[in-house]
Amino acid sequence: MIILKTKREIKIMREAGRLVAQSHKLVGEHIKPGVTTKELDRLVEEFLKSKNAIPTFKGYYGFPFSICVSVNEEVVHGFPSNRKLKKGDIVSVDIGATYEGYVGDGARTFCVGEVSDEKRHLVEATKQSFCEGLKFAKTSYRLSDISHAVQQYAESQGFSVVRDYVGHGVGKDMHESPQIPNFGKPGKGPRLQEGMVLAIEPMVNAGVYNVKVVDNGWTVVTVDGKPSAHYENTVAVTDGEPELLTVL
Repeated sequence: MIILKTKREIKIMREAGRLVAQSHKLVGEHIKPGVTTKELDRLVEEFLKSKNAIPTFKGYYGFPFSICVSVNEEVVHGFPSNRKLKKGDIVSVDIGATYEGYVGDGARTFCVGEVSDEKRHLVEATKQSFCEGLKFAKTSYRLSDISHAVQQYAESQGFSVVRDYVGHGVGKDMHESPQIPNFGKPGKGPRLQEGMVLAIEPMVNAGVYNVKVVDNGWTVVTVDGKPSAHYENTVAVTDGEPELLTVL
């Protein structure tokens, strides 16, 4: 069942989303060669707690950290560690914040210093594929219209979209109905309604779309070792244009 949110609930989610966006701004200010991914985790956790918010991911099905930090060929669910970032890395950071019982969820991929043209193109194309999908997050469309637009754009740039992991509804729980694949034919699935709040999140690979989970049971990597990028916002469907809740 898809839970429609009231204007009061969306107001709270707007604040949760703002904290996610502020967290990403903080990460962007600190990402540089030599910084460890564990330092980024601690930075965000301390910030969210200072704002009376809860890091949503920590303890979620046993996930041991406050943020997901996925470097280069890591797609999602990367563990923060003592690994030092180096020039040329791309780093996908996924952050969830629970505020007054509601969740904001957003991801960005950052470049560490100068990166290869391929990596920069991948990061930019992933963000743009989100923007292409967002055009269809309106009441006149069906859910898979978003999915189709994401896939069409990513593939037009020579990349592939991950199929094993998808976007989702979000509210009091981080993962609610409906699931939002980043691929598929248009015109399928439920018609979008005012009050739906969706985490739209393209995960785009430079090589094939196939992925696997490593030994820690969480971190997803590309099977061919090629880089991956991730871009996500929490989006409220309104009676007009969609509202991004996880931007400043």
